[in-house]
Amino acid sequence: MRDDGKRITVLGLGAMGTAMARAWLDAGYEVTVWNRTASRAEPLAAEGATVAATVGEAVAASDLVVVCLLDDASVEKVLDGADLRGKDLVNVTTSTPGRARERAAWVERRGARYLDGGIMAVPPMIGSAESGAYVFYSGSSELFAAHRDALAVPAATRYVGVDPGSAALHDVALLSAMTGMFAGVSHAFALMRGTEAAPREFAALLIEWLTAMAPYANGVATHLETGDYTLGVTSNLAMMVEGNGTLLRTAEEQGVSAELLSPFMALMERRLAAGHGDEGTTGVIDLLLR
Repeated sequence: MRDDGKRITVLGLGAMGTAMARAWLDAGYEVTVWNRTASRAEPLAAEGATVAATVGEAVAASDLVVVCLLDDASVEKVLDGADLRGKDLVNVTTSTPGRARERAAWVERRGARYLDGGIMAVPPMIGSAESGAYVFYSGSSELFAAHRDALAVPAATRYVGVDPGSAALHDVALLSAMTGMFAGVSHAFALMRGTEAAPREFAALLIEWLTAMAPYANGVATHLETGDYTLGVTSNLAMMVEGNGTLLRTAEEQGVSAELLSPFMALMERRLAAGHGDEGTTGVIDLLLR
């Protein structure tokens, strides 16, 4: 039997919204769902969810309302006519830090508390404690404290501060690092294309190497915290810029464009030209700040 105090509304039933709603249903929550295309709610209705005919009806059904829509513009459009007074709104729609702050102010003007979320998972990971999925949350600390247990059902929670934009910023920062890794992996596979090395075997080498290099981030953190960009440096910037020549010549020999590497290498060269050859690569961060 469900606890009537465990009520939650989910607006938006794409792959992620559906996965989250299903996780709450499986955990015994009374879940009300709404989706613009009503047929998307049918599988959840068969599993026990209540399907609201309108956004207003869905919002009224629960104190805790989770929004998982296509984009920020959709959030405003969907919620524009809803009565949000006294509600706790958790928005896990992908957005930017600035948009998250704007949405928080917009929601608070309508009498609700606001929490922004950045989901570090894909839908199949939701609801599985072993998957490693988690969600960054930022905004109202009171809202987070009040609903911590419910929010932890689909994925682990990581509260990152009262600034509503902090969750989105953490999300995008990690995704940006991932994108850079994808660029390096793509370049590496391009170099090996057409050789005797089997892609699967080379992938194993890549994973081993990148895992070994991951603690590089700790060194960068130490540099930023101390202001000394030379601490613990074993391969300094002068050595790495010299070594970049070999990387570029190899790419040319293999008929591979260096366009994925060239922007970072150019920044390294600028930092070296400014007289920082004894540093690591942390100084590149200073060049990126506008």
